Amino acid sequence: MSLSDRLNRTDHTTESTPYLATGALRTIANVMPERLDIGEIRIQVNDELKELVGKSLYSGNLDPDTLQSMVYKAIAIVIERSDHPLTDSDRAELVQEIVDDILGNGPLEQLLRDTEVTEIMVARYDTIYVERYGKLTATGLSFTNEDHLRKTIDRIVGKVGRRIDESSPLVDARLKDGSRVNAVVPPIALDGSTLTIRKFFKDPFTAKDMVNTGTLTQHAMEFLDAAVRGRMNIVISGGTGSGKTTTLNVVSSFIPDDERIVTIEDSAELQLAKPHVIRMETRPLNIEGTGLVTIRDLVRNSLRMRPDRIVVGEVRDGAALDMLQAMNTGHDGSLTTVHANSTTDAISRLETMSLMAGMELPMTAIRDQVGRAVNLIIQQTRMHDGSRRITAITELLGMHDGHIKTQDIFHFVYNKDKDSAELGQLMPTGHVPSFMDRLNQRGIFLAKEVFKK
Repeated sequence: MSLSDRLNRTDHTTESTPYLATGALRTIANVMPERLDIGEIRIQVNDELKELVGKSLYSGNLDPDTLQSMVYKAIAIVIERSDHPLTDSDRAELVQEIVDDILGNGPLEQLLRDTEVTEIMVARYDTIYVERYGKLTATGLSFTNEDHLRKTIDRIVGKVGRRIDESSPLVDARLKDGSRVNAVVPPIALDGSTLTIRKFFKDPFTAKDMVNTGTLTQHAMEFLDAAVRGRMNIVISGGTGSGKTTTLNVVSSFIPDDERIVTIEDSAELQLAKPHVIRMETRPLNIEGTGLVTIRDLVRNSLRMRPDRIVVGEVRDGAALDMLQAMNTGHDGSLTTVHANSTTDAISRLETMSLMAGMELPMTAIRDQVGRAVNLIIQQTRMHDGSRRITAITELLGMHDGHIKTQDIFHFVYNKDKDSAELGQLMPTGHVPSFMDRLNQRGIFLAKEVFKK
């Protein structure tokens, strides 16, 4: 049944609505400016809804089916009152836009439906970008004005029990579907409110997907599989948007099913298809300025939960020292990520963050902790073509002459042929990891071809 047919029915049924052409309000306004005032119709629909539903309209407590039925009824009433003639297709497009605006997230709805979009970035109310296949592109979509964007942000954060205003102008939250949302409003955002949504996909990336997309090679994947099963401590390093969390999710999938895993994240993104997983998430300050629970608090608490593995989404402060101590005191096989542009930078970052713990330890002691705790660093890079590649898998060999000695097991070799579409490939260096005996003792063996240069 078409939307226009549904509006002409007296019962206003709420069966699912097919998605119709996007940007309809803008399109109709351009085609029929003398017949249709879109902004006025939207205002009238909202006023009619307030009459029908009352103060509970935007409370978030109204049954979705009931609200949807009321929306269709309000739109039908407003259009019937209007002197503007509408074709069936124009009416259907108008209805879809208003439904998206009132029941959903306005112009963002079509982007949330688009499976090719991985991230949505609203720079201001009239500027919306998306990421597709690692590339940023402008959408041409926009909100009506700043107030329209602010109401949408309020609706999004309100659904997860958060608020955003001048006294609390920053929000970082996770939606019910797992998508991660960050919003910033004035006075912090100087050019108007901004919104960033990192979409959550129900079907997580797999090891096979990573090999097929060229993120790493089959041999490198076999090595990481063996390292995880052999309980090596692994740090995944990379810049913003390089795919660290995706790689952490894949690498974590190699953990045996008979082990107890505790995951710790700022916003829960990991999808571990394991039978025994305890998931924990940080909590920000509440309205009274209390109730803060940090990554460091959760890492400390996890040590009392008898974990076989601790998986931390990201360490960015003094929690790094707690994580290193956990790795050094029987919780081997743990995994985490850090923001860094190279394996050398990752080591420096771990040292610097450990100093933030306030323990007043000398740098040599901290460096020794890093060298003893971490076995491997996986470096991930977002390339200039938008693809994500693992560019190094590096072993830490402990302290030598006051510095941590390292050796690359795999490194990325760039293609010298400038005309080639292939950037390069992750290749073995010929070095065999020093922990191979430990793997063999656990019954884990790798063919020599894995490391053959």
